[in-house]
Amino acid sequence: MDGITLLTFFVLAVVIGFEVVSKVSTTLHTPLMSGANAIHGVILVGAIVVTGRTTNVFTLILGLLAVILATVNMVGGFVVTDRMLEMFKGRAPKTAPAKKREDS
Repeated sequence: MDGITLLTFFVLAVVIGFEVVSKVSTTLHTPLMSGANAIHGVILVGAIVVTGRTTNVFTLILGLLAVILATVNMVGGFVVTDRMLEMFKGRAPKTAPAKKREDS
């Protein structure tokens, strides 16, 4: 494929992805993030496998970069998911201070 076709696919994917994600309700974001974290885990394993089998220095550097970026992406996804789950927990009810009993 030529560069214009690839650029067209990229632009269409960005526009469609933005439209799809922006229409998702907030209650569905946490399950979607969990699914995305699973996909990032598969990408990380693939990057490790490909990097481990390389014999070229340039490919090794690109593979290490892919492993680092996939790790950051996956860990960041777990951090965001954890923060979102904390938002759904709600606040703990405040306990009223115990009243002192006056002995007369």
